Amino acid sequence: MQNSGDRKKLVTQQKISEVENHGTTGYPHRLNFYDKPPLGDITIEDFETCALDRLRILAEIESSFVRNRPWDELKEITSKQCENYLPLKANTALLVDKEPQRKKDHVGHFVLRLAFCRSEELRRRFVKAETALFRVRFETDDSEERTEFLKTRKFGWEDVSSEEKKHFHEELKAASPWTTPEVIASETYVKVKWTRVPDLIEKRRVFLKGGMAYVPTRELSSIILQEFQANLTRALEMTAKALPFLDEDTRIIPILDNLSQGFLAGISSEWSTATASSGDEITADMIDDMARKHFPACMRNLHECLRRDKHLKHFGRLQYGLFLKVLGLSIEEAITFWRRSFSNIQEDKFNKEYRYNIRHSFGLEGKRANYPAKSCQQILTSDQPGTGDSHGCPYRHFSPDNLQTALLSMYSSQGLTSVDLPDIMRTVKAGHYHVACTRVFEITHARQGVAKGQGVGGGESVTHPNQYAARSRELERELEGVTTKNEDGGDVVMVG
Repeated sequence: MQNSGDRKKLVTQQKISEVENHGTTGYPHRLNFYDKPPLGDITIEDFETCALDRLRILAEIESSFVRNRPWDELKEITSKQCENYLPLKANTALLVDKEPQRKKDHVGHFVLRLAFCRSEELRRRFVKAETALFRVRFETDDSEERTEFLKTRKFGWEDVSSEEKKHFHEELKAASPWTTPEVIASETYVKVKWTRVPDLIEKRRVFLKGGMAYVPTRELSSIILQEFQANLTRALEMTAKALPFLDEDTRIIPILDNLSQGFLAGISSEWSTATASSGDEITADMIDDMARKHFPACMRNLHECLRRDKHLKHFGRLQYGLFLKVLGLSIEEAITFWRRSFSNIQEDKFNKEYRYNIRHSFGLEGKRANYPAKSCQQILTSDQPGTGDSHGCPYRHFSPDNLQTALLSMYSSQGLTSVDLPDIMRTVKAGHYHVACTRVFEITHARQGVAKGQGVGGGESVTHPNQYAARSRELERELEGVTTKNEDGGDVVMVG
């Protein structure tokens, strides 16, 4: 008969066992080739959230490609992004519920398949980014779990026997001149057709004999990644054929349209806190100074046009007004700011034609909705500017010559020079406007310690005008904190 202590111990062991097995039934491995679609019900909200969070990661991977980041840097940035938006703990994380994590990963992948199967360009970019994400996970996975995962799949390779390895010992040694004899002696090899490892052949890392490549196990990732890429390419082509059957679903199609249009525009994720004030409350008197120091090009252009013309058209007022609201401008200060800015307009006309719209954007009139500020994706893909308009994204909507002139005019006092323009214009020409904006942020905040490749933090790119401004203000406050400390007798810190 068990005493109370034994029963308590048994219950505790049972609970630990339940947690250990959590998430290993439906998804036994952290790695996934996504051969089977997810089953079961999913809400529209989860459908969109899973896709957007995964897209944030793929967007940063693509940005890393555009910026020619070395693989180790790309891997580090991607791992940080995954930890923030799409964590996938290994089976050795005993006290973590892994099932929801792996389900989110699974669902997000298949939603993005639906969004990016629509054209050859989208499929190509999706496959490239997904393959890079799989490679990051493969290289950072627990070695035992990775081996167990590989055993579940057939990659079509043939094990090289110890006798054959001994027979070709010198040839295998010659194919790995940088590897010690001890490592070669303990290494195992597989044989595949030489056409499956062209990258390894190009780098002279394999021994070829009779049309077969002898691949050491440390280089197996080349075969595995090629298999992943080929499978995903075929799957996307099949999904594209099935996509017309979804046309009648009015709930899903708008989400897929939004995902794919944003990705084609060169931006694919949104700043998650853009619906709330991103800093301390600001006043109308502060905006001129803030515009010079903290605004991205789109808002800097709107501010300068407003000061020059003492007016903005409807979409310009909407884009700039919502940005200022989220920045921390109250309704009272907003009315003061716009009244002063429209100094050529009579009081009666301002009250009749503009005051209502300002109050409406704050949710105080009409249907009383609290409108968020426009993200980079919305600015790039909706309400395209026409002649005489000031809204939009300068990186996309300005001519190359006008953009370069504008950037030098706006940011030369913050350290941007003509030497920086070729790098910026290269990304603009490639259609990666948010990468160009991010590079400008890095250059203009180098004095605050922002290095090339660091972005707005952790390598992350600009995806929202308010994100740009909020991070810029944050860096200024950090610098002011250092200065205050020095004046109080602390250590002197040199800032570049």
